[in-house]
Amino acid sequence: MAMQRLKEAAERAKIELSAQLETLISLPFIAVTPEGPVNAELTLSRAKFEELTKDLLERTRNPIADVLKEAKVDPSQVDEILLVGGSTRMPAVQKLVESMIPNKAPNRTINPDEVVAIGAAVQGGVLRGDVKDILLLDVTPLTLAIETLGGVATPIIKRNTTIPVSKSQIFSTAQDNQESVDVSIYQGERPMARENKSLGTFSLGGIQPAPKGKPQIEITFNIDANGILNVKAKDLTTGKENSITISNSSELDENEIQRMIRDAEANKERDAIVKQRIEMRYEGEGIVNTINEILGSKEAEALPAQEKASLTKIVDGINGALKAEKW
Repeated sequence: MAMQRLKEAAERAKIELSAQLETLISLPFIAVTPEGPVNAELTLSRAKFEELTKDLLERTRNPIADVLKEAKVDPSQVDEILLVGGSTRMPAVQKLVESMIPNKAPNRTINPDEVVAIGAAVQGGVLRGDVKDILLLDVTPLTLAIETLGGVATPIIKRNTTIPVSKSQIFSTAQDNQESVDVSIYQGERPMARENKSLGTFSLGGIQPAPKGKPQIEITFNIDANGILNVKAKDLTTGKENSITISNSSELDENEIQRMIRDAEANKERDAIVKQRIEMRYEGEGIVNTINEILGSKEAEALPAQEKASLTKIVDGINGALKAEKW
């Protein structure tokens, strides 16, 4: 009971200090000791309150900076600032926002306790078709990708892309005479698929036998206004296709999204090295395959022996380097 009274008194003090320079915290009979009842009374100034909450206040800087960075917007280009949540009534919070976006004062005409509910109501009206003259744009919170050769996550729809959206890319097979492909979908910012969140997998079969790299497989990601993701794979030669619908691609909470973004930033350099090594490996293998195809073709018969020897030396050098490297 005493702890509850302390919390309620602290909440009242916070609210009062948003409008005045000091407040009196008075809690009679907050506890009882053998010597008798204990009364708590303290005058708390706004300056002291801001000193006590400074670390919490500073945590507001990064989200503001991240929003500007992700939107690729300079502070001078901001049109409007809406304050969300009762704590934004604190003068220190408003001063922090004004210091980071000095050209635009926060909009104080909307109740910060109600602004999210108002936005949700407007969005609901837009989705139902009741509201015609307002367009609210939602974005993808994280990059959506598929796993490609070497376990690399190849982005299809990048983070902060406005939805609804549809994007396609052409891929191919990794082996000769490959008759099916697995399409694994991931969500996250890491360049390696295994470091991201798996959303689902499906297969496309019936691919006509052909040398690797020849079949044309079109992968299409489509996200509707409700955030539902549909992924389709289509063999452009045979017309065969398969798809998967994922309804939980936007169900991560904000804390999880921010954690994944921070992880990507913290591992940026290491991930770049890993990805580069994998790309170098498969680029080397690709060069070897291309040269071997040339040497095995009829046209190679017309090549001078010196050029053939030079090409063979290149193949041997790349193969030697690939075998020596620990992948």
